[in-house]
Amino acid sequence: MHELSVAQEIIRIVQDEMAAHNLTRVIAINVRVGVLSGLNPDALSFGFEASVVDTPLAGARLVIESVSLKGTCRACGKESDFEDIIIICPNCGSGEVALRQGEELEIASLEGE
Repeated sequence: MHELSVAQEIIRIVQDEMAAHNLTRVIAINVRVGVLSGLNPDALSFGFEASVVDTPLAGARLVIESVSLKGTCRACGKESDFEDIIIICPNCGSGEVALRQGEELEIASLEGE
C-alpha cells in the first residue's frame, strides 16, 4: 500500500510548512488527487489517520478533492472531459490526447493557526 508512504510524505511536508510559518496547529490539509494518480483516496485517508497519531497533526482532517480527467486532442484541438481511463477524443476518435489534469497529487492548501 503505497498510500501509507504518500500520507507520511504529506505529513512531513506539512510539518515543514508548520515550522516555516510558525503554525502551532493544523485544522485541515486540502489535497488534490487525480484519478490517474494511482492512489486510492480511502487508503490515503486511512494511512494519514494512522500516521498522525501522537504527532502535532493529530486531529487534523485530510480533505481529498478528486480531480477528473481533462485533455486536448492533438489531432483536432478539441478540449474534453473524460469519464473513463480509455482516453479517446469524442470529437474525432483520435487517441492522441494531451492530458491537462487527472494525474496530479498536490497539497492545495492548509488551514491552521
